Amino acid sequence: MKQILLIGISIVLLGCEDKQSKQKNTILKPTSSTEKQVKQKDTTVNQEPEFPYLTDDNAMEFFLEYEKENKENKVRITTRFGEIDILLYDKTKFHRANFIYLTKRGYFDKTQFYRVVNNFIIQAGNTDDPKVKRKRKKIGYYLLPPDTKRGFKHKRGVVSMPSSEIENAYKLASPFEFFIVQAENGAHHLDGEYTIFGEVIRGMDVVDEIAAQKTDGGEWPMRNIYIKNVEIIE
Repeated sequence: MKQILLIGISIVLLGCEDKQSKQKNTILKPTSSTEKQVKQKDTTVNQEPEFPYLTDDNAMEFFLEYEKENKENKVRITTRFGEIDILLYDKTKFHRANFIYLTKRGYFDKTQFYRVVNNFIIQAGNTDDPKVKRKRKKIGYYLLPPDTKRGFKHKRGVVSMPSSEIENAYKLASPFEFFIVQAENGAHHLDGEYTIFGEVIRGMDVVDEIAAQKTDGGEWPMRNIYIKNVEIIE
């Protein structure tokens, strides 16, 4: 029977000892875009923000325009284990634009590979650092529609986006998180379920080393694996 998969944003607690164990070869559930938003005091006077606050109502229109002016499609993730270079697919334009946007906003810097399952995936984009949570609040709360019919498969090295568990009969993708398939034979039971939007073009040895790290019962690395920064490359 096809395995039921739950991917996405983990609600990160302050201590690893408080995290619940997840079944291997499944993906964590992200939070819904309907989670309570924290209202921020407006300290500006007659000054429009540089970036809009993104919601489910305006995110797609924003990225439709953003992707026309921001055509970059290669990024580099730097960790203490080395660098991972990723090619973002032009065919999944909303997901590419989202990743480039978050990269330019510096969102991924100091986030973590917070879930590691050797011979399956390494998942990143979240952390227990309050500063990163504040970044999310400034960027907004939104989800992206799935884009799973491009013919891409969850082979080794592909980059895919977690999905939100919602009541609808389809899945929306968490914009802040991503996972890299590390399994030698891929993870094809995920095909058609989650949006593949890129692939590793250099640094799979780094992915393998991250995947080999010891984890606790909740698949969180015993020693935190931080993303030092994500940058756009030529």
